[in-house]
Amino acid sequence: MKNREVLLEVKNLKVEFGKGKSKFTAIDDVSFEIYKGETFGLVGESGSGKTTIGRAIMRLNEVTDGQILFHGKPINGKISKDWEREIIQKIQMIFQDPMASLNERAKVDYIISEGLINTKKYKNEKEREEKVRKALLAVGLLPEFASRFPHEFSGGQRQRIGIARSLVMEPEFIIADEPISALDVSIRAQVLNLLSSLQESNNLTYLFIAHDLSIVRFITDRTAVIYKGNIVELAETEKLFNNPLHPYTRALLSAVPEPNPFKERAKVVEIYDPSQHDYDRNPPSFVEVEEGHFVLANEEETARYREKISLGVS
Repeated sequence: MKNREVLLEVKNLKVEFGKGKSKFTAIDDVSFEIYKGETFGLVGESGSGKTTIGRAIMRLNEVTDGQILFHGKPINGKISKDWEREIIQKIQMIFQDPMASLNERAKVDYIISEGLINTKKYKNEKEREEKVRKALLAVGLLPEFASRFPHEFSGGQRQRIGIARSLVMEPEFIIADEPISALDVSIRAQVLNLLSSLQESNNLTYLFIAHDLSIVRFITDRTAVIYKGNIVELAETEKLFNNPLHPYTRALLSAVPEPNPFKERAKVVEIYDPSQHDYDRNPPSFVEVEEGHFVLANEEETARYREKISLGVS
C-alpha cells in the first residue's frame, strides 16, 4: 500500500452547518487517502456524515476546516477557474435516487450531455452524439434510448443513465453515493457488476458510500467506518470484517443477517454504547494499530487492540 499512488487525500476535514446556537458539526477532523484504481468504502448509519463527505469532495458542501487534495492539489475553497473546470470533468458522482437525480422534462440525450455542454468538451454535434452513444452502450443500454424521457425506464435503467452521465465526462474518480439502495434486490447485483467492469475498462477509482455492509464487502478494497462525523476504524475490507476492533464496527457487523439459519440463531447482536469510552479523561486519536489498520482510540484502548492483534483474537 505504501508505494501506491494517492489520488485523493482528505486531511483533518471539518464541515459545519448553521451559525451560533444552531451550529452543527457534521464532520469532525476526518482524514483518509484513496489510492488510484481502488474502491474505497465509506460505511455508517444514516446521518453519520457519509454523504456530507462525498458532497464536500464534489464542492457542493463548503469545508469549514481542513483540506481535500486531488493529485496533491487542493480542491476545496477558492481555486482557479481552469482547475475547477478540470475537477468538474475528473470527479463525478452517481446519486442515490435515480428518479430524483434525473431531470424528468429532459430527454436522455440531454441528461447525459449536460456535463459535456457545460464544459464544452466536444468539437461538434456529431462528436457529442457519438460520446452519448458510447456512454449508453458502455452501461448496457441501447443508443436509441437517447430520444426517450426518464419516466419511460425502470429504476435499474435510470441508474444506468446516471452512470452514463458520469462516464461520458471520462472521469478518473467517481463518488458512488448509495448507488443501489433505491433499486430492487434483483437489479442490485447487475449494477454492482457493471460498476466493477467499468472500473477495469476505464481505469476508474471509486469512493463507494453505503450502509449495507454485505455490499461493501463484495465491492471494496478498503473500508472506513464513520460514526457521528468521525471515522472510527479504517482497514482493508477483509481485515475489517475478519477482525473488527472498534466497538461500533463490531456492533455494525453483528447486525448483518447470516444466510445460515443456525448461525443466525446463535448470533449475538452487540449494542454500541459510546459512554464505554473514557474520552473525557483520556481523549482518543486516530492511530495505526497494525499496518494499514487504523482505529479511533485512546492510549489504553490502543494497547488493548494491539494485544488482541498479537494474540490473534477476533
